[in-house]
Amino acid sequence: MVKKNKYIIKNIVIAAAVAMFFSCNNSLSNVQKIGISENEPIGEEYNSNLKYTDSGRVKANLISTKLFDYTNRDFPFHEFTDGATLYIYDNENRKSTIVADYAYVYTETDLIDMRSNVVITTHDNRVLKTDQLYYDQSKEWLYTNKPVSFKTEQDLINGNGFDSNSKFTNAEVLEVTGIITLQEED
Repeated sequence: MVKKNKYIIKNIVIAAAVAMFFSCNNSLSNVQKIGISENEPIGEEYNSNLKYTDSGRVKANLISTKLFDYTNRDFPFHEFTDGATLYIYDNENRKSTIVADYAYVYTETDLIDMRSNVVITTHDNRVLKTDQLYYDQSKEWLYTNKPVSFKTEQDLINGNGFDSNSKFTNAEVLEVTGIITLQEED
């Protein structure tokens, strides 16, 4: 009877060990998440300077005094709460500057979302003001559907949207409500 009880206890211990072995998950990402709320950033960075390059050439440079890292989310992003400055460089290395009070960078889509008091100053001193502007890094494209004010050398163009490549060679104010000077061709 003692031998039978030892056999039963031995089988129970083996079954429990096997169950524990298969139930344990040695996932480093799960271990790293312990103690971190999904609503909290996994990191903070101060005086960040992010550079976006293509073929060894800097295409864009995002500078901010404070960055929150939310890459632990299903849709990962970085948040810039104390303002952000984005420099965009064209092929001739001319710099256009975008300044905003707030920004998000969505890491999976290469989209930069600039918000609140957004001001673009192009390399040739044209100025666009709006409340929100998106910069698609992969397509090198800027756009918004918010009201805009676009000041060129001779005009102030108001409208409800803006679309342009990063070189500003085909900048277009959408749903124009301002005054535009047109030149007649002979």
